[in-house]
Amino acid sequence: MSVKKKGTVYLVGAGCGDYDLITLRGKSALEQCDTVIYDSLIDDRILNFASSAAEKISVGKRCGKHSETQENINSLLVSKATEGKTVVRLKGGDPFVFGRGGEEIIELKKNDIEFDIIPGISSSIAVPELAGIPVTHRKVSRSFHVITGHTADDFSEDSIKKYAELEGTLVFLMGLKNLRYITDSLIKYGKDKNMPACVISNGAGSYQSIVKSKLIEIADEAEKQNAPSPAVIVIGKTVEYDFAPTVSRPLSGITVTATGTKRFVTKLSKALENKGARVQRLDHLDVVEYSSNERLDKALKNISDYDFLVLTSINGAEIFLRKLREFKVDIRKLANIKIAVIGSGTAEVLEKRGIFPDLIPKQYTSESLGKMLSKAVAENERVLILRAEKGSKMLTEILDKNQALYDDIKIYDVAENSGFYEENKIVGDYVIFASSSGVRAFFDSEKAIPKNAKIVCIGDITAQAVRQHGINDFRISKTSNIEGIIETIINAEEENETIKKAQSE
Repeated sequence: MSVKKKGTVYLVGAGCGDYDLITLRGKSALEQCDTVIYDSLIDDRILNFASSAAEKISVGKRCGKHSETQENINSLLVSKATEGKTVVRLKGGDPFVFGRGGEEIIELKKNDIEFDIIPGISSSIAVPELAGIPVTHRKVSRSFHVITGHTADDFSEDSIKKYAELEGTLVFLMGLKNLRYITDSLIKYGKDKNMPACVISNGAGSYQSIVKSKLIEIADEAEKQNAPSPAVIVIGKTVEYDFAPTVSRPLSGITVTATGTKRFVTKLSKALENKGARVQRLDHLDVVEYSSNERLDKALKNISDYDFLVLTSINGAEIFLRKLREFKVDIRKLANIKIAVIGSGTAEVLEKRGIFPDLIPKQYTSESLGKMLSKAVAENERVLILRAEKGSKMLTEILDKNQALYDDIKIYDVAENSGFYEENKIVGDYVIFASSSGVRAFFDSEKAIPKNAKIVCIGDITAQAVRQHGINDFRISKTSNIEGIIETIINAEEENETIKKAQSE
């Protein structure tokens, strides 16, 4: 009888703060794993690197919150690997910097399970750094010391005396609830009460907050400003420096809720984050390709019978290309067919395959596409339209008025996934809607638009869906793509600044 081969466990440091501080090697491990066992102190967006089919198990490990015991985590790693799975144990920061990675490895070795280690960026260095504090600096601090501040038991009298005598920078992790005990003890054993100190909450991320003061006053100041956990405490002369990044981004401090399919939300979020925005992702829509579609099968097998091919979305373009491969339709059969697409995103999908559209409207809307087609299509020429189930009627209405010959074939639908109902309360200065389907799903779930939040719609059809819910105050992006949405938000922020400036004068 054959024995099932055991799987492999990868101990991966997720880094600290924002999701994109994970290493390329860590990202690759996530992409290939069967199971992710993760701590709570990570940016949830990191989990998007794993396959949607991968099992995702939270084991907590956060101060003051329910979490699995280390023994249970060890057993879970062994159990999943014994099933033959490739497991990523995703840990905040670095696996070996107060991450208890060593304990997990001991258990894996005991059970003869292969493992690998992928380092992560430790919050002990990166959080102060991104707050503008170097942990070392020439002629000021030639060393730094990382200390766990998790419980009062971590501080014996001998240890505190040694910490107080150190001349380098002191970095305490997980110590916010013991901040007063830490500072009082250090002063008691000789640390200068006027030594600069800092509490950095939610460090290395867009929600970062910083409290600076003298050692004797930092606990009071942190309480006064309600400094939240998780936090890194830094004590030393280098705290006086301010080397915080000075690159200015137009949407810094702005929070945006992005709704739509996972692909769209991921792409939009990345673009927004590059502009400095914080993003709440509601990727609550799934693209459902029709598995049985006789009309599409027939049209593709006889593609040469058409003079024009019309694609109105990225999803439609990808399904079209996939079906061509499935039916082994030679791409050269498209040589005499003019291709019309609704926008640059759809065009980009085709261009990657060496297919360059003939028609792209200046405005990425169904109306503009329809008007362009009606002028381009000659009498007796045939048009093939491949699009979503709930595609805009405006396109075909325009073609009907011009007596065009067309086959309008629905090749996919957009459906709400169940995970949407599990999302937290909607937050943000802006809420983005990219489709009428997304609008319906949002309001059907009885979610509410935050007070004072501005709504941005990707086009007129989406705007009409918003109006049906009694909302008339919104903006429509000039171009129906991600660039248009971002431009709309930046313009709105510039208008706000102009109004504020005028009111203050």
